[in-house]
Amino acid sequence: GLEIIVTREPGGTSLGNAIRSLLLHSREEIISHKSELLLFMADRAQHCEEIVKKALDKNKAVLCDRFYDATTAYQGYARGIDLDFLKQLNTWATSGLKPDLTILLDLDPEKGLKRIGSRKTGKDRIEKEEMLFHIRVRNGYLAIAEDEPKRIKVIDALGSINEIHNNIWKEIINIRDKKL
Repeated sequence: GLEIIVTREPGGTSLGNAIRSLLLHSREEIISHKSELLLFMADRAQHCEEIVKKALDKNKAVLCDRFYDATTAYQGYARGIDLDFLKQLNTWATSGLKPDLTILLDLDPEKGLKRIGSRKTGKDRIEKEEMLFHIRVRNGYLAIAEDEPKRIKVIDALGSINEIHNNIWKEIINIRDKKL
């Protein structure tokens, strides 16, 4: 019965789309880890102010493709940026907002990258990273999920689209029922 706002990070706003282009499709071979982090945080701050907070203030549900935990997994676990520092930045950029539910679609990085390779658009800058990077991202997400099992639900992404959909839906219904 809730109105749902569907959005993404990076992107979701005009500024976010420009940042997304810089981060994922830049012709620059190298974007420093610090610059990458700050661009993601700039996107998140704008996204929360322009989209997320306004939707929540109107009692709308927000479904976001990537958010708070992505920075911890990618820039923290995979890039090696201090996790406590990232937590402070995330809290600041989101004005303290944190998801009620995070769905982690878990898939072996090698299999995930094969799926991406079949897209017509090809891989973006981050998807082109070495395999070890993607393994660290996955391990980071799993570590976050282990630390916050009530909020983060791990879904096996090897199943069929229908199986994955049904498993996600069960988690959404479960959290909705707890909030009512």
